[in-house]
Amino acid sequence: MKILFIGDIVGSIGRDAVSEYLPKLKAKYKPTITIMNGENAASGRGITEKIYKQFLELGASAVTLGNHSFDNRDIFEFIDEAKYLVRPANYPEDTTPGTGMVFVKSNQHEVAVINLQGRTFMADLDDPFRKIDELVAEAKKRTNIIFVDFHAETTSEKEAMGWYLDGRVSAVVGTHTHVQTSDNRILPEGTAYLTDTGMTGPYDAILGMEKEAVLRRFKTSLPTRFEVPKKGRAVLSACLITLNEDSGKASRIERILINEDNPFYS
Repeated sequence: MKILFIGDIVGSIGRDAVSEYLPKLKAKYKPTITIMNGENAASGRGITEKIYKQFLELGASAVTLGNHSFDNRDIFEFIDEAKYLVRPANYPEDTTPGTGMVFVKSNQHEVAVINLQGRTFMADLDDPFRKIDELVAEAKKRTNIIFVDFHAETTSEKEAMGWYLDGRVSAVVGTHTHVQTSDNRILPEGTAYLTDTGMTGPYDAILGMEKEAVLRRFKTSLPTRFEVPKKGRAVLSACLITLNEDSGKASRIERILINEDNPFYS
């Protein structure tokens, strides 16, 4: 089985990049399922129902989120009916709509897709390490194939989660920091790991935001509103995980980076 995961899709440039390259990626790599992180898809802040459905039409089996999950108020109108939309599971259960784990069917197998959010330099949510224990135990009743999108700020917290879950899940893949890391590896007990997948969005920007506003913030320390560019070159960041369908153990994780400096070759 092969799982294609596309990192943080930012704004219209990111959505257009997915529309352009996903058919080519599917033709080249032939993934069994495709998962996307869409928490920045609506102008960098959250996701709308229209965009969520567009991702499904493009071939997403599941769409994960992150700390911007609820920035766009539209999500409250559809999240409970969105069967393949996954928000961080460690939001408070009693007060948060949506779900933190979904099951995706692939031929004779199921894939559990889990979204978690880190706590270092981020919101003080429930403990993701304790929460993942509950979710893995629940998922194992149905499948050995478990994919975790860990949306976190620091490399240390992401690495800690990778080692904590080694041998218990198929993959721990990081999102949020928008810059692809080069530490893709298979951990000793068979879990694929990557600290950050990187983003899919504006290439000539700073973490997907207009350069001028970000530079102004650094130079003046004054409050500045960040906006996502609507025109310009694009980057697509992703990874491809190969695993055993029965054991759920991974055998390979490959980084994918497409931009004008790293053109796509079919």
